Amino acid sequence: MTRPSLARLALGLASAALAMGAAPAFAQDDDGELLPANEKVNQLIIYGDDACPPSVGDEITVCARKDEGERYRIPDILRQSGSPQNEAWNERVLAYETVGNFGTMSCSPSGYGGWTGCTQQLVDAAYKERASSSDIRFSELIQQEREKRLSTIDSEAAAEQGRVEEIEREYEARLQQEREASLPGEDTQLPTPAPEGE
Repeated sequence: MTRPSLARLALGLASAALAMGAAPAFAQDDDGELLPANEKVNQLIIYGDDACPPSVGDEITVCARKDEGERYRIPDILRQSGSPQNEAWNERVLAYETVGNFGTMSCSPSGYGGWTGCTQQLVDAAYKERASSSDIRFSELIQQEREKRLSTIDSEAAAEQGRVEEIEREYEARLQQEREASLPGEDTQLPTPAPEGE
């Protein structure tokens, strides 16, 4: 480098240093906005109708309002976790069941006959879906209605049977009366026939 270019570089660096010294110091907040370094920011989360405390002195108070129902809940950030410790025991067992599942009737690309078993998996999935669908609720409702109707049919049938048996008893009693009653004209005495030979 030549001497005049070094001088220009030194002069540029000096002027930049002076400009930086004259500017106030800035800090960056969580959102990436520049704040003066000596300012204090108080960020608070308030719930329901709680009042936001006023700023004091050179402190800036910023309040984020949330619903009253969130006051004693775990913060949103901590509610969901992809940690293996938070995985349900049932899911871990199901994952172990598929280990080494290859070969015939496995519906997998590995092992001899691995392509078989896919239809059975589809059928099993369809039965699971059917068992958990809303249609099963309809079938339960239909069954309950059917049982309710059958219970009324049984009571109606029992009442009808009682009426039929009463009619049969009355009919039998009438028949018995008619059998025991004398025929018309039986009350008169018939003349006894004279003995033959007289």
